[in-house]
Amino acid sequence: MKYPDMDRIYQNVPLDTIPWNIETPPGALVELVQAGNVRPCKTIDLGCGAGNYAIYLAGLGFDVTGVDSSPKALTIAGEHAKKRGVRCRFIVADLLGDLNEVPGTFDFAYDWEFLHHIFPEDREKYVQNVHKLLNPKATYYSVCFSENDPQFGGVGKFRKTRMGTTLYFSQESELTSLFIKYFDVRELKTIRIGGKYGAHCAISALLERR
Repeated sequence: MKYPDMDRIYQNVPLDTIPWNIETPPGALVELVQAGNVRPCKTIDLGCGAGNYAIYLAGLGFDVTGVDSSPKALTIAGEHAKKRGVRCRFIVADLLGDLNEVPGTFDFAYDWEFLHHIFPEDREKYVQNVHKLLNPKATYYSVCFSENDPQFGGVGKFRKTRMGTTLYFSQESELTSLFIKYFDVRELKTIRIGGKYGAHCAISALLERR
């Protein structure tokens, strides 16, 4: 299998030890909302995992659909949403597939630290899918690991993690080249993000669908 079985991770690893599962919404996403760059609208969370940030946005009035390949993660997400009294839709789908499971189109899409799980040869298909899911002039926000980050065992484009996954670390220039075919780039920069096991460098891209 080219990519790891994420469902197996959610089934077998305690949720609080999964590095990317952080309940507190990240500062960069919070700032995006507080600055008015995105307002409550029909939203899709791509690679939503246990739904933490979908639930955060739903609590602010966003109409959120979360998509992930892991049924177990989405079961957890549904339980969390119910406990917090917010309404979200959660759909199991392969984000590199045809996405026929996802109805309608959206005004805002985001993937928070998901793109580095997708290798270069599959990224254009993924970005095409994001483009297909969005309405004209919709906002797309993507954050993924920077090659300039020293974490995860050294240097290079491909690095293995303690979870047994392999991540692809990007440069700003290659992400610009990837996105510019389908989106207008409003802002693309490297930022520092606090993580479960320490801060790291990530590339933040704020885009508008053509």
